[in-house]
Amino acid sequence: MSRYSEQPLSFEKLNTVPIDARGGMVQVKHFAGLYKKGDGITALLDTLPDILAAKSLRGVITALREARTKKRAILWGMGGHVIKCGLADVLIDLMHRGWITGYVMNGAATIHDFEIAIAGHTSEDVESVLPDGRFGASEETGRHMNEAITEGMRDAIGMGEALGRKLETLARPEFAPHSIVSAAYKASVPITVHVAVGTDTPHTHPAADAAAIGEGTHRDFRLLCSLVRSLNDGGVYLNVGSAVVLPEVFLKAVSVVRNLGYPLANFTTVNLDFLQHYRPNANVVKRPHAQSGGQGFSITGHHELMVPLLAAALIESE
Repeated sequence: MSRYSEQPLSFEKLNTVPIDARGGMVQVKHFAGLYKKGDGITALLDTLPDILAAKSLRGVITALREARTKKRAILWGMGGHVIKCGLADVLIDLMHRGWITGYVMNGAATIHDFEIAIAGHTSEDVESVLPDGRFGASEETGRHMNEAITEGMRDAIGMGEALGRKLETLARPEFAPHSIVSAAYKASVPITVHVAVGTDTPHTHPAADAAAIGEGTHRDFRLLCSLVRSLNDGGVYLNVGSAVVLPEVFLKAVSVVRNLGYPLANFTTVNLDFLQHYRPNANVVKRPHAQSGGQGFSITGHHELMVPLLAAALIESE
C-alpha cells in the first residue's frame, strides 16, 4: 500500500470525443508523394509533404515568384558561411535571372568573396595560425580592401560599390566570374556591406582607416534603407547565414523607412540557416510583420543543400 496521502486520479468519468469529430491537422492529403525516376526537380518538389518545412519552402518559392512577376525587391542578406560553402556561382546566376535585385552582406561575406576574386581561395585554418598571431594577417586582403574603402569615402560611394570597383582592376580573370561582388558591380546590382568595427580581419591591418570604414558602412546602411522601401507590397527579404549583424541592421532599416513615412507592409521575410537563432527569427521573421501584414518563414538546413535546391526550384518555375 502506498504511503502517500495523495492517490492517483481516476479516469472513469473522463469525457471522450469521436475521432472524426475531433479531426486532425495532419491528413492523408498532406502526405508525401512518390518520386519516379526521371521526373525532375519540379516533380520532386511536388512530392514533398504539405507539412512543416516543406510547406514553408513552397511558401518561399511562391513569394519569390510573385515578387519577380510584380518587379518588387528581392534582397538576399548573407553571412560569410554562404560564400565559404561555394554558392557564389548559384547566387550570381539567380541575379542574372532576376531572382536577386540586391545583396546585403556582413563583413565576413565580403572578405571571403574578395579573396576568391583575387586569389581563388579563402577561409583560413584558424586553429593553426591563431597561436602565433597570423590569423587575419593576409597582406593583400587587408591592404586592398582598406584601399577600396578609403577610395570609396573619397568618392562618396558605399563600401559594397567601392569593393566592386576595386575588383574591376584587381580581380584575376580566371576567378572574377566566381565573385558576387565583382559580378554585381558589373551588373550595377546594389551590394550593401554592414560591419561592426573589430569583427573583420581587415580592421587589424595597418592600412585600416576607421573613419572610412564607418562612413562606408553607414552610407551602405542608408542605401539599404532605400532598397527596403521596395519590399512594400510583395517584396522578399532573405536572411541566409547571419545570426546577429544583418538581422539587427534589417530591423533598423525597416523602422527607418516607416519613420520617414514610406509604406512598408505585406512583404515576405525568410530566415534560412542550419541553426535557428533568436535574432533572425525575432527581427526578420516576426517583428517586421507586426500590425502590417505579410508573412515570415523559418527554414532549417545546410546552405550548401538548401540554396541550390531553392535555386533549382526557381529556375524550373521560369
